[in-house]
Parts: sequence; structure tokens; C-alpha cells
Amino acid sequence: MEAMIPLCNSNDLVDSGDGVPFDVVYAGQTCRAFAIRYEGRAHAYLNRCTHVAMEMDYQPNRFFDDSGRWLLCATHGAVYAPDTGQCRGGPCRSGLIRIELSEMDGVVHWHTAYNLHPVEF
Repeated sequence: MEAMIPLCNSNDLVDSGDGVPFDVVYAGQTCRAFAIRYEGRAHAYLNRCTHVAMEMDYQPNRFFDDSGRWLLCATHGAVYAPDTGQCRGGPCRSGLIRIELSEMDGVVHWHTAYNLHPVEF
């Protein structure tokens, strides 16, 4: 059953700005994920390049290229569309793994799924 997990305040996500990191358990492994805003809409993905399973940010929470139009893997230069996570250039093999988000009352929430759960301490 899907649950909504509070992530951040809506105003923490600025168009083409820094991402908000968070941890998830995906397919049994603890992974980093990130949320960004692009063209007014919040999006979230696993922080895992599809070329090589490495975190993508080149500085903490920096995922956009200098133009603010693309998500960029700092290690090998894979380029992804921020609104879909689809590979748009470079050595990526497929699209980023999307995490569903919703915004209500000024709060961004991420949604669990059959293979995506919060980290339990």
C-alpha cells in the first residue's frame, strides 16, 4: 500500500536550483534520492546514473547543468531530461528511476511503492 512521506517545504525547491536529497530503500538497498523543481513542477529520482550506478551530483545537491535545462551526471557526462528522467545524451543506458511526488499545503511528499520504502532506523 502506497504511503506519502513528507520531504520538504515546497519553497525549498527552486526552478533549476539545488536538489533536496533524501534516503530511500529501493529494491532492498539503501539509496540516495533527490527532488528538484523544473518549470514549476517537482520531480524526484534515485541519485543513480544509469551508465554506472554512481551518485550524479557534482557538488552537494547540484544536479542541473549550467543552463538549468538538463540533469547532468558529473562523473561521465550523462544527460537526463529533468521532467521525465529520460536519457538525452552521453553514456546513459536508460532513464532515471522516478519517485512519485505530490505537493499539498506547501509541503512536498514522496510516495512509497512496492519496491520503494523509507529507511527505517
